[in-house]
This record gives sequence, C-alpha cells and structure tokens, in this order.
Amino acid sequence: MKSLLLAIAVGYAAVAALVWILQEKLIFYPREPAPLPLAPAGWRLEEVVHVAADGTRLAGVLVLPPAERSALVIYFGGNAEEVASYAPEAERTYGARAVLLVNYRGYGRSAGRPGEKALVADAIELYDWAARRSDIDSQRIAVHGRSLGTGVAVQLAAARPARCVVLTSPYTSLVDVAKEVYWWLPVALLMRHRFDSASLAPALRVPALVLMGESDNLVPPQHSRNLAAAWGGPVERVSLEGFGHNDLDVNPRYAAAIRAFLDRNL
Repeated sequence: MKSLLLAIAVGYAAVAALVWILQEKLIFYPREPAPLPLAPAGWRLEEVVHVAADGTRLAGVLVLPPAERSALVIYFGGNAEEVASYAPEAERTYGARAVLLVNYRGYGRSAGRPGEKALVADAIELYDWAARRSDIDSQRIAVHGRSLGTGVAVQLAAARPARCVVLTSPYTSLVDVAKEVYWWLPVALLMRHRFDSASLAPALRVPALVLMGESDNLVPPQHSRNLAAAWGGPVERVSLEGFGHNDLDVNPRYAAAIRAFLDRNL
C-alpha cells in the first residue's frame, strides 16, 4: 500500500511539474504568417513593423478608412489567431474606424515568444505608437479582446485611456478557467500567465460590451458574466444562443452589436 501511495504521489508531482514546464504550449498556439490581406474597398492598408523596447520585431497591419483623422480600434485575438488576416472584415465589424491588427510575439510575422508580461508591454507600446499618429484621433481609441486577448485588452485599458472596451468570450482569470479543466491540480500555484482581469475590472469605469456564446465549452459563459458583474463602468451584455467559442462572429448579431456599441461610445 505504501508503495502504491508513493507511486501515485510521484506520478502526481511529475504531472504537476510537466504542466509547470509546458504551460506556454498549453496556453499559446502560434500561427504561421498569412498572405498580406486586402483592405475593405476604398480603405488603405498599411503594413506595420514595430520594434519593441526589448528589440523584438512585431508585425501586423493597420487598416484606415477614407477619413483624415479616424477613431481607432486595437484588436487582441485569441490564442490561435493570426489577426492580420481579419483586415478585410474591419468595416463590417467596426464601421468606419481604423483597426490595428498586430500579431502577438511568435504569431504570424512577429518574432519572439509569447508570455503575459511581454504581450501586455507590447500592447501598451502599440497603443502609444498609434496615439502619436496624425491620422488617428488619440482621444477616440477603443480596445477589443477576444478569448485570450480579453486579458490583454483589460490590462491595456487599465494602463492607458480607452474610450470603451469590447470583450468577446472574456474570463475573470485564466486561473479560474484552468481550475475547471485541471480541477485535480493546484493550478493557482502552477500558473505563471494568470491574466487576472477580475482584479482590474472594478476600477475600470469605461463602457464595456461583453459578448458570449451560451454553448461555449472553452470559456463557459458564466466566466463572462462574472467579469461583467465585476466591471466598474456601464456594461452591455450580448448572449448568443446556440453559439460556442469559435463561431460567434458567424452570427450577424455579433458584428451588429459591436458597431452599435461603438457608435454610442466612440
């Protein structure tokens, strides 16, 4: 019996150590570069190459509507998205507003390796870079995060002035999500990339739009509702029945809700 218990303890410790070591591979799923996309008809697409403070090269695109000075939406994607490829959908999703789509480290044409601290630092740098542009209205910048990217978007909104925040399938923290999947592991002790949005939400007074799929089994909608309840500013909630984690944008209500929210707040 003692030998069996010892074997179980050793096996449990080995699995916990493996999760500690490999957690970046469990959280981040970098995607290969996609061909340079097209801008919506009548818009201008600018290829973006930004060298971060630590020398890492970040790459993506900025799509600009036919206006002298535009409001801007900065988009932070999920853990398996190559965001530059969304450029053709900019107008349909956000209306006549500029959209910045820069890939995380290790994704697309961006160099480096992803990690929470680096992604948030990059987001702040990209915000500052965009706010200095003469063709961007620095007083009208919104952030949009999806899934993993909601953790980046919330931290950016806490660090820089955002007029409003759009959150698709958000969570309170990655620890809370992981506890449901790895309930038998001490994930609160193991996780280095925590993306703790709930700790920042009460101090954020800007309007937020929270979109969630009622059939989402990756980030169950209760996580999104919990974050919405903790938000310090006005919150609009859109729940899409019959839709899950990866197909929300197929529903016409998805883009329509985002455009309407931005029309009111940006």
